[in-house]
Formats: sequence, C-alpha cells, structure tokens
Amino acid sequence: MLSIISPAKTLDFETPSTTRHVTQPDYLKQSRELIDILRGYSPQQLSELMGISDKLAGLNAARYAEWKPPFTLDNAKPAAQAFQGDVYIGLEAETFNEADNAFAQDHLRILSGLYGLLRPLDLIQPYRLEMGIRLENSAGKDLYAYWQDRLTQDLDKAVAASGSPVLVNLASNEYSKAIAFKKLKADVVSPVFKDEKNGQFKIISFYAKKARGLMAAWLIRERVGEPDALTEFDVAGYRYAADESQPDKPVFRRREKDRD
Repeated sequence: MLSIISPAKTLDFETPSTTRHVTQPDYLKQSRELIDILRGYSPQQLSELMGISDKLAGLNAARYAEWKPPFTLDNAKPAAQAFQGDVYIGLEAETFNEADNAFAQDHLRILSGLYGLLRPLDLIQPYRLEMGIRLENSAGKDLYAYWQDRLTQDLDKAVAASGSPVLVNLASNEYSKAIAFKKLKADVVSPVFKDEKNGQFKIISFYAKKARGLMAAWLIRERVGEPDALTEFDVAGYRYAADESQPDKPVFRRREKDRD
C-alpha cells in the first residue's frame, strides 16, 4: 500500500541527515517555475499573500532567492527528515534504518505546495509555500489548479507500483484537496483518530496530526501491505473502534489515561 502525508511549516536543516542514500525530486522543473513566480513578490507582498509576519516573509524571500538545484547533502536534506511538525514527531524518519528507508521510498509520499509529490529521501531546500495559498500561475488561480491533474495521475501510478491497489490517506484536508480522489483508480482509505476529552471521543488536531505520523511509521516498520491489517494498528494507546468505523474510514480511539 501507498500512504500520503502532509508537509510541515517547521523545518530542520541544522541536524545532519542520518542517511547518505538520497534522491532528487521528480518535479524540479515545476518547482522552478513556482520559485520564479515567488521571486517576483516583495517581502511585503509575500506577507500579505501568505498571512505571515514581515520577519517570516523576509526569510522566505531570501530562501526563494537562494533556491538552486542541483540538490546535494551540502545544500539540502531528505524531505522526511527536513520537515519537523507534529506529523513528523510521530513519523521519526531519522530513526529509520536503511531497509526502512528503502521501503518508505516505495510506499510513502509527501504532498508539497512547492515540490508536488515527494518521496521520503528526495532532497529539498528550505521553503514555505502551503498548498492552500492562492498563488496565480500558468495553470490557474491557485496551487490546486497547478498540481491536481499531475499529482492525481502520478499518484495512481505510484499506488500501482506499491503492489496494492489501496491508498492510505493520512494527509490533512488542505493537502488532500490537491488530489482528485474520484478520478483515482486506487481504493482510498482515510483513517480517523479520536482522543478522549471529558469523557467524549473527538478529533483533537495536535494529537490527530501526530497519530497520522505514527501510522505512517507503523506501516513502514511493519511492512503492512493489506488494508485489513490497518485494524491491527495499536500504537501510543490508539485502538481500532469497529463500531464507529467504515471500510474507507477506520476509526482509532485513545483514552485520556493512555496518553503520555
């Protein structure tokens, strides 16, 4: 099975990569086109476009100016280790051994506003470009228009190459919209993670994001290949809730007492 996750705003380019086996992103031509558009924005315009502070806008204007292939371990880092948000706390890609990395390379993809669709070992340089940004481009008014057809087609190919017709969607709503799921030949399964609060189970964003990373890591470490095996996910206190689940939306619940 193939799984997809979202990127993260938080980045770590200071800690060295734990692997020397790296690859180049597949969509650098498209990334360069977007970088060229972004270079036309002043820091103030970037601040308004992205809803970020002047300081962050200045930082990212400098990143766009410095962005330049070819990517090496001297100027870039594997995507799964460069991203450092909640999902990646759960994923812990820096702890993968080489066999895990090889399996992840064939069975995990990271959606990205700048890089399109990344494999875990694809090198990236620092950037900020969320998929929901309304950045006008050659394909339309936003990044969904720019990426959706291309990513949908190529994701179907990646699912087929994974050895299973199933795609496990562990991406956020913002990034999931970059894929036209109704056009996919793949069967899509979208796990739901709920945590107990005041006696009720609900989706709590921070915990749900980390849980997506935990499941992505579990799929890799356990070499999970069949969708029926998802019900066996039993990590960090989460348990499969059969009474709430549907075939395409398995629900996993965690009691408050089981949280660290």
